Order: sequence, then C-alpha cells, then structure tokens
Amino acid sequence: MSRDAKILIYGATGYTGKLTARTAKAQGLSPILAGRNEAKVKALALELGFEWRAFDLTETAKLEKALASVAVVLHIAGPFSATSKLMADACLRTTTHYLDITGEIAVFETLAARDAEARMAGIMLLPGVGFDVVPSDCLAAHIKRRQPDAQDLKMYIGGLGSVSRGTAKTMVEGVAKGTSVRRGGEIERIEGAHEDHCDFGEGAKPTIAVSWGDVSTAFHSTKIPNIEVHFEARPELQRLTKMPGLLKAFLGLSFMQNFLKRQIDRQPEGPTDEQRKGGYAVLIAVGRNARGETVRARLRTPEGYSLTALTGLAIAKRVANGDFKPGFQTPSLAYGADFILNFEGCTREELNA
Repeated sequence: MSRDAKILIYGATGYTGKLTARTAKAQGLSPILAGRNEAKVKALALELGFEWRAFDLTETAKLEKALASVAVVLHIAGPFSATSKLMADACLRTTTHYLDITGEIAVFETLAARDAEARMAGIMLLPGVGFDVVPSDCLAAHIKRRQPDAQDLKMYIGGLGSVSRGTAKTMVEGVAKGTSVRRGGEIERIEGAHEDHCDFGEGAKPTIAVSWGDVSTAFHSTKIPNIEVHFEARPELQRLTKMPGLLKAFLGLSFMQNFLKRQIDRQPEGPTDEQRKGGYAVLIAVGRNARGETVRARLRTPEGYSLTALTGLAIAKRVANGDFKPGFQTPSLAYGADFILNFEGCTREELNA
C-alpha cells in the first residue's frame, strides 16, 4: 500500500480526537483513525466512513505496521509525557512524520533534543500543532520579526473557557512541578504565584504565570533568552497557583494523582458545541530589548479546541503533500509567523506601530 499523502490520527476517540476526525470529514479528507479501544475506534470510523486501526502504543509491531502505511501521524493521545516517546521512536524507525498537540514543556524539549535523529531519518518532528502552540508561536515569531534584538518576551493569554478531560489531567500532572519560565536561555522553575496585569481589550486584568509550551518553543523559534507566559487569572487558576508547596507536593503523589484523575473522569468530556462556537481566545505578546524599547501585538482566535482541529489537520495535509522541513520544528519555523492568519477568525493587530 502506498503511504503517499496518507494521514493517521492516533487518539481519535478522545474529545479532541473526535472533533478532529469530524472536522476532517467536513473538509473532505479521509484519514485513518486509530486508538487503543477497538470498539470505540471502529464505531467512530464507521460513522465517518474512514479506515481504522486498533492498537496500544506498546504493541510495537502493530504500531509500526500502521505507521509504515502513512506519510504522517497526527498524535492526539495524551498525556504526551507518557505517549510521545513511544510514538516518536516508532516514527523514526518507520520514517513517518510526527505531529502532536502537546503543550508540555518537557515533551517539546525532549523532541528538540532528537533533531539530529530526525534529520538523519528525513522526517519532521513537529509537536504542538494545536492551540498549544500554533497561535502563540506564530505571535512570538512576529514579535521577533518586528524587534530582532528583543531580549525579553512576555505572552498573555485570555478568554479561555472550559477544558477537556485530557487537558485537565495534564494540568493535574503539573500541580507539583511549579511554574516554568526561561531566564538567560535556560528553563527555570519559580515558586509561588508570579502575577502581572494585561489589557486584553477590555481594561487591565490580573494574570498569573503558567508553564505553557512557549517557554520551550518560543525560544527555539526566536532565540529570545527570557520568556514568560501568563494566563488571565481566573479564580480556579489563582487557587491552584497559590497552594502551599507542601500541599502541591502531596497532590503530586501517585495515589493522589490517580484519585484526582478519577474525579476528572466524572466531568463532562469537554466544551459543548455551543460553548465552542461562542468561545474565543486573545493573545498579547510584548517584546523588549536591552534599551527598554517595547513592541506589542494582539492576536484573536477562535475557541482553542476548534482551532486545534483546524491547525492540526492543515499541518498534517501540508506534510503529507511534501511540504515539510526535516528535523525538530516549531509551527513558525516550519510555516512562518503568518501561518495562523490563514484560519478564519484569526486576526492580528499591532498595539504600537
């Protein structure tokens, strides 16, 4: 079977996976769907008229057989701290391009360290092809383009709504790890609630530093040495970041992690269609050079899960059709700072010309 232009979506039966598969159907695409649960994958594939495969990532022979029949995998089965290495290893062995939708800093850094392996294999490793981190990475690259000598980059993200179970579980895993920022080119962890303010368009609102993927990817894209990412400080985020260190450590224990994830499984799978249709995000990026000069830009996007399906599929199509760069890449390194503007509802404006 020819693997030319074929796309495999692994993790197709999760919240984001199903949304991506249905978006692919609406776009007239025919990806192969895959996941661990045969009954769920088969049911979704039959509903959409797609081919399907069922296997766990530890079933190496089945995994490699599936990858060998496609040009690119869009890996959506998180948490990526547990799944990305197995998938990336198999992609390198089968010379299959690797995409995922992670937002986990450690995953980005681990894959970046495999750049030489990917170049030798002639494949692209491009994690973060969803809302994590396509819009923010493109905005960071735009700031660098406007201010080539920028030394500091701050990203502020507001307007985010409810999250899927998978996203919630990833957040739970990060509770005990503190907040990551980049200082002098190196990733550092800071304790306590690192607070700030940002005007997303309706007056200044409080923000809190978070361990967002751009702490990794924006550095690879821009080489700006000092990077912070802040979220609009909603009450639940404030409670989480202001927990005492001892309590965070307790919540990081294995039995507590398992308990918290079981509680998450009782929650709704993710935002409803109506919530997604009415949702949006606003991203502000501020660059500053050694002389204290600043540049600012604002990017408005559709709701994050909807955008993830669109950006992930758009990149998968480009890669399957031969538009890729071998090695580890970020969205802006592969497709440019203006890539995000190709999507309906994404608008960028300069806050100081």
